[in-house]
Amino acid sequence: MTDSKPIHVVAAAVFNDAGHVFIARRHEHAHQGGLWEFPGGKVEADETVREALDRELHEEIGIEVQQARPLIRVRYDYPDKSVLLDVWRVDSFHGEAHGREGQACQWVGPEQLTDYDFPAANRPIIAAVRLPDHYLVTPDPGADLPAFVTHLENRLRDGIRLVQLRAKSLSVEAYTVLARQCVELCQHYGARLMLNAAPELVTVVGAHGVHLDSSRLQALTEQPFAWQQGGEHGANEKWVSASCHSAQQLAQAEALGADFVLLSPVAATASHPEVEPLGWERFQQLADATACPVFALGGMTLRDLDQAFAHGAQGVAAIRALWESGAKR
Repeated sequence: MTDSKPIHVVAAAVFNDAGHVFIARRHEHAHQGGLWEFPGGKVEADETVREALDRELHEEIGIEVQQARPLIRVRYDYPDKSVLLDVWRVDSFHGEAHGREGQACQWVGPEQLTDYDFPAANRPIIAAVRLPDHYLVTPDPGADLPAFVTHLENRLRDGIRLVQLRAKSLSVEAYTVLARQCVELCQHYGARLMLNAAPELVTVVGAHGVHLDSSRLQALTEQPFAWQQGGEHGANEKWVSASCHSAQQLAQAEALGADFVLLSPVAATASHPEVEPLGWERFQQLADATACPVFALGGMTLRDLDQAFAHGAQGVAAIRALWESGAKR
């Protein structure tokens, strides 16, 4: 990483009522010309990030922002410059988005973003756009596995779209059987299932990715799915998430090419009362230094979402709060 001060840029993931995202193609003569991007531009010295967002989206694509929130901040060092991308999510606007500067533009589904060529700095932004704002970590299923599966289906009906199957008490054989059932359920509801298990099991059961606990994270020396095209997403993509509790673990997850991480504990928890919580200030410091989406874990509920967004989080992850009430707010 260079020591030069990065160019501060604001960008926006603008969503329409159909859930599609607006992207534009950079002019050939521009930096990273010919590649697709999320609209935005440089933050001027005399304006706030939100003021820059409003101005850039009006000038560039002709819309007036009504509702927006922070999504992710990414620092990236190109050979010729460093940029700090301050990315916001826009869910409501006035006007019809179009290329006011003659640039090619398109509305695309979040899952189709990986079909387009973006600058390298946009990889974590694309992940953030595709991820939900809440991540269910399942409790241990206990002995009644059919009841567990039924309960998971209820949560998926409620709107949960990202699930980590955590079942430390099960044997590998029992976990594999349960994982196959959960994969089928998640696919039916358009959700992703991350296995808190050996990465090899992901391919065996057809899950969407692996979640690395701290011990697995520390033991790995290369990306678990290095056979994919340089980690690029596509039809057969496998995601990687990781549990982190420190800057060192975040750096390890980033080096392994994690798509997103869980950072904990943000608040005090009943399950680990002896662990000192990070608090929101420290959480933000660590999240801002991490080039991938970060979920806040530890004492979180959906009531904490606004606080999480304000401190650089992708959203919140939880066991009990989401297992008991799903995505209901």
